[in-house]
Amino acid sequence: MFSEYTRQEKSSEVETEPRWRQLVRRLVNGPDYPSRRTARRITFYTLLGLSAVFGALCGLMLVYSVDLPQMDDLARYRPSTTTELLDIHGRVIGSFALERRVVEPYDAFPPVLRNAIISIEDKSFESNWGVNLIRAVGAAYRDLHSDEKAQGASTITMQLARNLFLSSEKTYSRKFQEILLTMQIERRFTKPQIFTMYANQIYLGRGTYGFEAGAEYYFSKHAKDLTLPEAALLAALPKGPEYYSPVRYPDRALKRRNLVLSEMLSDGKITQAQADAAKAAPLGLHIEPPPNSVAPYFVEEVRKQLEKEYGVEEVHGAGLRVYTTLDLDLQLAANKAVLDGTATYERRRGWQGKLENVVLEGMDPAEYKNPDWSQTIGVGSYVHGLVTQVSPKIVVVKLGKQLAMLTPPDWKWTGNVDGDSFLRSGDIVYVKVTGVAADGTLRASLEQDSGAQAALMAVDNATGEVLAMVGGRDFALSQFNRATQAERQVGSSFKPYVYTTAFEAGAKPSDIIVDGPVTFPTPGGPYTPHNYEGNYKGAMTLTNAFAESRNIPALKLAYRYGIRKVIATAQRFGITSDMPPFLPVAIGAADISLYEQVAAYSVFPNDGIRIEPHYIRKVVEADGMPFDDKPAAVTDVISTDIAREMMQLFEAVVQHGTAYSASQLKHPLGGKTGTTNNYTDAWFVGFSPSVTCGTWIGFDSRESLGDKETGARAALPIWMDFMRAAIANKPNEHFAGEEAAKPQVVATRPAAPEKVVVPTTPDGGSVR
Repeated sequence: MFSEYTRQEKSSEVETEPRWRQLVRRLVNGPDYPSRRTARRITFYTLLGLSAVFGALCGLMLVYSVDLPQMDDLARYRPSTTTELLDIHGRVIGSFALERRVVEPYDAFPPVLRNAIISIEDKSFESNWGVNLIRAVGAAYRDLHSDEKAQGASTITMQLARNLFLSSEKTYSRKFQEILLTMQIERRFTKPQIFTMYANQIYLGRGTYGFEAGAEYYFSKHAKDLTLPEAALLAALPKGPEYYSPVRYPDRALKRRNLVLSEMLSDGKITQAQADAAKAAPLGLHIEPPPNSVAPYFVEEVRKQLEKEYGVEEVHGAGLRVYTTLDLDLQLAANKAVLDGTATYERRRGWQGKLENVVLEGMDPAEYKNPDWSQTIGVGSYVHGLVTQVSPKIVVVKLGKQLAMLTPPDWKWTGNVDGDSFLRSGDIVYVKVTGVAADGTLRASLEQDSGAQAALMAVDNATGEVLAMVGGRDFALSQFNRATQAERQVGSSFKPYVYTTAFEAGAKPSDIIVDGPVTFPTPGGPYTPHNYEGNYKGAMTLTNAFAESRNIPALKLAYRYGIRKVIATAQRFGITSDMPPFLPVAIGAADISLYEQVAAYSVFPNDGIRIEPHYIRKVVEADGMPFDDKPAAVTDVISTDIAREMMQLFEAVVQHGTAYSASQLKHPLGGKTGTTNNYTDAWFVGFSPSVTCGTWIGFDSRESLGDKETGARAALPIWMDFMRAAIANKPNEHFAGEEAAKPQVVATRPAAPEKVVVPTTPDGGSVR
């Protein structure tokens, strides 16, 4: 009944509907069959579903695009670049980088490199809109459902978007964001702009980012100078910089490089002959040593100063150009002087043995790597190596990827005849590379590293610029800078402050003082100091007493004018170490750094002016704008007259005193030796008219260097080796005021014992 009523009701509605509306409805809908009504419902729900999907996609785009960077940010984007340190001649001596990168314009990447990259990474780069949708969807599915490597479907623009702004996590949301960013990048930037950003951003392994940095690291050349096989090798790396590393996995790198060449051939970018020749070429790596390896202690001092002044992020990522005070030629001379000098001392000391053995320590020799091996090893290098084979007449030593051969003449100095009598497989030995055999095997001499350390620092007298610095024998093993951080007893190299105090009080270089026995009563008991030689020379001039480093005259002067005044004088020269007011301080019972001693000594040839040693000339931002210069601190320490009187004494040390061997350099020179009790420290600090240099040798453990290892014997030869280079191009220089009266040598006679009463400590003894 109800359905019948409904039909009647509908029928009455149709009859009351206007005729024109009935005709339109019939025309549009056709006959009112049940199947047609079903189709309409399906169409309605389909459209409703599509609308929902479209709305969801719009929502997803809104959600995932909220956190995406704006293209204006990308236009202003500046990648983290390398801060370079340059020496006084503009040569690179070091660098700092969060990411080792050199940003270059589009034209700096040659066609051969651009073609190689496009052939292997994105063949349709010039024509596509940034996304190969079919490949991208397939690759995304495989990436997200497999633990294997990425499928490589990303275009160059997609890789740029991911590397700049996104993480490497494998999620659909990240891939969706990557596509959105890619579309924005393609709309905003030209293809050359996109390629340039990609070529400067991509990671190529070994801490290098961008193809310019990669070319410099792997081939020691600029990207614009790359050959076809070199360009193909670099283009092979973005897919897997570590997996295809030519350093760690050369076979993989070679296969990948040849694949790049095949792709270039199929794209018509090279000929068959070019492809065959390039595939036959070796990898051709030419990896330079890290730029900080030549002057690591100096570079570290620069880093600390820069970070203090400009902040860590600015120093390591802003691409600064730091013009330092270092002279690379003098630094190389300093490195050689320190290493040769300590090697000479070690041989003089005799073979100590006590070698570390990796086998006995439970290590696998095949896995052993020494920090020294990260450096380029060539003739003249001092390197720690691993003994791999031992026979009576031949010892084979592993030096990184190279082997060195030692024969009996190379270890003769040790006193051992046969190599197997004192060396074992697995020993860690110290060698100097002396040559290269025809088969590429290195020749080396056996040296010794028993723990002796040495340091050197040199400054320009007129400017205070640090020209060279060595803080130890091996930065790879010890970063402790013995030039700036170590405070050691200075021995007789402290005496200039005593004599300066005396001269300021009216004494003269020609004044007579008696070098004779003397006793100083002290609260701890009688103190009877003596000279290094154990004898006395009687009456002598102050000049001769200083030149021969006699202790008694220095102690008498300190007593006469007051040890507190002497300490105050040293402090005026920039000595900041704590010095108790005890008389033995006058002959060097004080701990002072080499940095302070060199800075103080430079006052004398500089006519009494002290210029604070510094490492940086200027700092320039990446855009070429310089930072404000910070002038070095300048102090007027002593008068010109006093400085020139002291110069007579310093020159006498070289002319006829404890540093007489330096006179063979045939150049105006001055300085002072220093040796401490029990020979724990040996010093020489001296100068030419233009350069002041200080050298020190000793053990970190403060053990004795050995009998008779004085400043003149252990430290002075290092100083002389360096100064030969420092004065090589300055034949006509002379000290200011050299027309002043020259020191006089007078006859001396024995003196009777003299007793002086002075409150002091019983410390002291024999120093020179």
